[in-house]
Amino acid sequence: MNRTRLAVVFLLLCAAAAGLWRYRATSHRARPQLETVSLDRGRIVAKVTATGTLSAIVTVQVGSQVSGTIQALFADWNTPVKKGQRIAKIDPALFEAAVDQARANLVAAQGNLQKSEAQAVDAKRQRDRNRLLVDQKLIAQADYDTSDANAVAAVAQVEASRGAVEQAKAALSQAAVNLAYTNIVSPTNGVIISRNVDVGQTVAASLQAPVLFVIAEDLAKMQIDTSVAESDVGRIQPAMKVTFTVDAYPSEIFQGTVRQVRYAPQTVQNVVTYDAVIDVANPELKLFPGMTANVVFVYAEKDDALRVPNAALRFRPPPGFSAKAKASGTGGGRSSGPGTDSRSAGRDEPRSPDRRTVWVLRAGEPVAVRLRTGISDGTYTEVVEGELAADDVVITDAAPSGTQGPPGGMPGPLRRM
Repeated sequence: MNRTRLAVVFLLLCAAAAGLWRYRATSHRARPQLETVSLDRGRIVAKVTATGTLSAIVTVQVGSQVSGTIQALFADWNTPVKKGQRIAKIDPALFEAAVDQARANLVAAQGNLQKSEAQAVDAKRQRDRNRLLVDQKLIAQADYDTSDANAVAAVAQVEASRGAVEQAKAALSQAAVNLAYTNIVSPTNGVIISRNVDVGQTVAASLQAPVLFVIAEDLAKMQIDTSVAESDVGRIQPAMKVTFTVDAYPSEIFQGTVRQVRYAPQTVQNVVTYDAVIDVANPELKLFPGMTANVVFVYAEKDDALRVPNAALRFRPPPGFSAKAKASGTGGGRSSGPGTDSRSAGRDEPRSPDRRTVWVLRAGEPVAVRLRTGISDGTYTEVVEGELAADDVVITDAAPSGTQGPPGGMPGPLRRM
């Protein structure tokens, strides 16, 4: 009998221990650990970042109109040049010979013209004599017709000779122009930033003019061509002030102004970007063409904004969490009852990107609060409307409780028994 009572007591104790262990494990799992942040007021700067390349506003490529061998160079890298200044010379020997030949052809053409004019005078005299003779019936009419035709042909030959003279003059002018092209001159005031030839090198201009020099017109005024993503290009406006840095001076911030946003899209690996051109002053000539600029476009900013962490906007309550929470609406929205989470809170309101839900701890209980957001800097977002105030505590994350039951998976009392 005593053994039976002991067995019953033993079983009751085991059942009680198992129930207690199960209750404690379940209660621990149902109470997640909350990570919270207090709201505050501060500065929010909404900005767009992009990268670009510095370049001179006007860059001129200087080529050669004629082919030949570079005889001399009169400018080098970083050389300041003036408009019309000679910077290189092509060997002119062949072009001088072409000028001499064209001049000789002109002299020959002028001689042929004089000969044609003399022949025209003689043909006219012959026709005039034959007119008198034919009137006196001393020669046949056919002889007069022949002299008349010769006179007309002689006049035409004079015109042809004059045309040949003009052709010779044009050929001489072309040869002189080609000779002048052997002097490579700067087309603008600026600085040579690239030289692509050396003395003795042969350049061929038969198909495409070779680029001998690259001249930047004024390095004191430069521009940045940036690649702005299509999702951000709508925030960029002309005359917007920007800041940027370059790797050469990482601790120095430079200023610029947006000149224009070009409509032509640039697609690389299915990513569409647009070129935003920024004017930059470079009075100290610190910035060089080709430098990479890290540009920041500030399109909105507020100094004293009620800020909510973006992590709180992304927070979604785990299962079972929202069933014990209360909800609070904003303005025209209808308050939600118990069991409402961030997906159902404010369901009566129209869907809008600026309508969000955060969970706030009030009197130790999580409450869903609908709000309307403003600008964001990627870390904080401005609260424009909502039942929130500075020092309110919002939930940013909910992790399962780390409390575990006794080791071994068995109730402690049962193990001790």
